[in-house]
Amino acid sequence: MIEVIGVRFRPAGKIYFFDPGKFNIHVNDNVIVETARGIEFGLVVTGKIEVEEEKVMQPLKPVIRVATKEDKRKEERNKEKEKEAFRICLEKIRSHKLEMKLIEAEYTFDNNKVLFYFTADGRIDFRELVKDLASVFRTRIELRQIGVRDETKIRGGIGICGRALCCHTYLSEFSPVSIKMAKEQNLSLNPTKISGVCGRLMCCLANEEKAYEELNRKLPSVGDRVTTPEGLKGDVQSINILRQLVKVVVVLDDDEKEIREYKGSELKFKKEHKKKGMNLSKDEMKQLKNLEEKNVESKLDDE
Repeated sequence: MIEVIGVRFRPAGKIYFFDPGKFNIHVNDNVIVETARGIEFGLVVTGKIEVEEEKVMQPLKPVIRVATKEDKRKEERNKEKEKEAFRICLEKIRSHKLEMKLIEAEYTFDNNKVLFYFTADGRIDFRELVKDLASVFRTRIELRQIGVRDETKIRGGIGICGRALCCHTYLSEFSPVSIKMAKEQNLSLNPTKISGVCGRLMCCLANEEKAYEELNRKLPSVGDRVTTPEGLKGDVQSINILRQLVKVVVVLDDDEKEIREYKGSELKFKKEHKKKGMNLSKDEMKQLKNLEEKNVESKLDDE
């Protein structure tokens, strides 16, 4: 076991481990640490804990110092400089007529590097832009292309639930989200209903996925043939996953059909894996496929 502290460099960013050394460090303290990008100003989100050495990326770098008042003032000045850097970079992008959308400018704490995050539809040749920016800022310049999910994480906003976006407030890492999750939860497959602000599938679809998988194992699927407690045969018309209730179209002795509701546990059935039909247009189907983002690796906080 090894003693570490957890540090973040941006709100809802990834947590990185550092060696606290002999410093008396607490949660919400600011610290100065060395990262792959240089000297950085971070926020302690996890106090001293012991973790297995296999879970720590070696070599574990030590905390340089607990941030002083001067360090905090310097960090504030850097934030002001970032606004000016953003403005200048935006002008340079326009002058070079590049098809890219600038999202954020970021200084390292020691001012040895300025990072510019941007989005674009394809690959961008920004070599001349980098040279131009280097001549202005007289320091190392790095342009990093990010995805739409990272863009939304930086900018923030309000989701359709009326709350601040999960990725901007607490979700430190993106997890893969698939159409299968929406199907499992019996949600409408209309692209406008299950996509987030970023235009990809909503991250919250993954929150209850395991619970729905477990509940669905106990229920038949729509269209399955079932046997009721009375011994009647019928086809499943609809299901209520959370209440574990199933509506069945049963055939009575006089060949009349009737819809009856049963508890899932009362029915006998053999689970059939059928591909559920989707009453969507070709355009909606195309949108649906585009909602799934296969590459969920975040380009932020790449320390």
